[in-house]
Order: sequence, then structure tokens, then C-alpha cells
Amino acid sequence: MRTELEHSGTYWQTEEELSYGAMIAWRNNTRCIGRLNWQTLQVRDMRHLSTAQDIFIEIVEHIRLATNGGKIRSMITIFAPQHPGYPGIRIWNPQFIRYAGYRQADGTVIGDPLHTELTEAVRQLGWQGAQGGPFDLLPIIIQMPGHSPELFELPRDCVLEVALSHPEFSWFAELGVKWHALPVISNMRLEIGGISYTAAPFNGWYMGTEIGARNLGDVNRYNLLPLIAKAMELDTRSDRTLWKDRALVELNRAVLHSFALAGITIIDHHTAARQFVHHEKHERQAGRALYADWGWIVPPMSGSTTPVFHIPYENRQITPNFFYQDDPWLE
Repeated sequence: MRTELEHSGTYWQTEEELSYGAMIAWRNNTRCIGRLNWQTLQVRDMRHLSTAQDIFIEIVEHIRLATNGGKIRSMITIFAPQHPGYPGIRIWNPQFIRYAGYRQADGTVIGDPLHTELTEAVRQLGWQGAQGGPFDLLPIIIQMPGHSPELFELPRDCVLEVALSHPEFSWFAELGVKWHALPVISNMRLEIGGISYTAAPFNGWYMGTEIGARNLGDVNRYNLLPLIAKAMELDTRSDRTLWKDRALVELNRAVLHSFALAGITIIDHHTAARQFVHHEKHERQAGRALYADWGWIVPPMSGSTTPVFHIPYENRQITPNFFYQDDPWLE
């Protein structure tokens, strides 16, 4: 390794180093509540690939393998490392599976408002868009070092989606709401032993509130709470009626119910919080400190009813770890 470093300024990590380093990066990430399962991470070494086409093929394979018919597998696919002083491989998408956001002339958005900038960026690259609907899959955008970004359409049959229904409200299914089963983070940089992997997409499985309380419930996302409250015939004239809270609970019930009905792995926020406390106990027994970002670990719904709400955490970044990167279309 010393010879490699002196000659090229970098070194090639063994498969064992790569695999264990990726697991430790998950264990060290302060914003993940699901770290109890860090040792179950399946690592795919794809560092030998050198074209966007070959990388896209393995992206599709990652989606298929990790989805596993709904029995989600925790997985990471690691592409070639960044060479010191040069840009690395970039996947523009924040997640492999995300929905377009089409900004209208009046300022409203059809689809996911979080992705209006990315949608506009890929349109400028030649993407025509799909149906212009609320759940149009964005293409995968891959940029190799020194090259222009390339667009690839995901095969429809590799993306598992869940149509949402409710265990009590029959009208809920008529809202036409759905979400994808697999959350693959694809825009973060993995750092192991001083080596940066700018394209190292990874996934666990969803916690219900990620979908119900954030993706579908946030006012700056799909903002479904007013629609659900109206269908529930709640009094929305004042916040004091707690109509938002009641609608939020039912939206999250629908998410958990629908994923369970479809046989797709998902965890509720109460169970996830208890597991995190269990993970903290394991780490303490192993002689390791546990660092956490309290604002991310506490669930976005009923936070004070979970044990993590009442525990102060130190938020310290250590490596190996995953780090955010600037959006490539803004660089």
C-alpha cells in the first residue's frame, strides 16, 4: 500500500477492506436509525466498470436484487473510486427511484416538488418526460469523469411500487396515491481509509414515516394532509382541531397497511426507535461510542412517544462514513 501511495497518491483496497469498510460506514452514519442491521449489508464490488452503460446495467441489477420480490435486502454497490485531484463518477439522482416534479406556469407542481430542479435539468439534457403525472419515474443520470451526463430509462418491471389503501377508509384507494418499495440513496460519497467512492449507492428498507410523514405528508412535498382531512370530513378551519395530526396518523396507517398487504418489508417508527436503543446497548457492550444526529434519529411523528426522544446524543462524524455531495448539475 505504501508503494502504491508513493507512486500514484492512492491505493487499491482489497475486497475484504471494501466490504468491511462499507459496513462500518453504515454503523458510523449518525443520521440512520436502522444501524442495528449493519452487519447484514450485502456489498457488490463493481469498481472495474468504466462506462456509464455498464454502470446502469448494475444499477438495474442492484434494484432487482435488493427488492427481492418485496423481501428487501440491505445492499451497496460500489463503483470505481475517485482519483485524487480529479472528479469521480457521479449519479445525479438522490435516489435510484424518484418521481419527477413538473413546475406549472402558475407556480404549482405536478409530482414531487423536491425534484423540480432535477426534472428541469434532465429535460435540458433531452428527457421529454413521461405522462406529466404525479408519479412519473425520473431517468437515471450517470456522469463519468470528464464526460457529459448520460440518461437511462429504468425498466418498468424492475421498479416495485405500492398502491396505497387504508384498513378502514375505502375511499383512500381512490386517491390514486402510491410509493416505491425500495429506497436506494445514490448521491452520497463513501469514504473508507482515505479513499472516496463518489458513486456507492446503498439501501436499507423504509421506515413508514419516511413515506407517510415526509414524502407524502410534508407541505413542500406531496402535501396530502388537506386532501385526506377533507375526505375524513375534519374541521380544517383551525389548527386547534388537530386535523393535521389526525390526517397524518391515518396516512401513516395507510402506508404500513399497504406495504404489509403487498408483502414488502417496512418498519414502523416505534419499533425502529426501540431497535436503535438496542443497537446502542450492543455498541456500548462492544466498547464503542455511539454518535447520532438527534434531529434525524427522532421520528417525524409522535417523537416524544419513542425512547430516542429522551436520550441526548453527541453528533460526531467519524470515518468510514457516507457524506453529502453538491448536486452535480449545480457544480
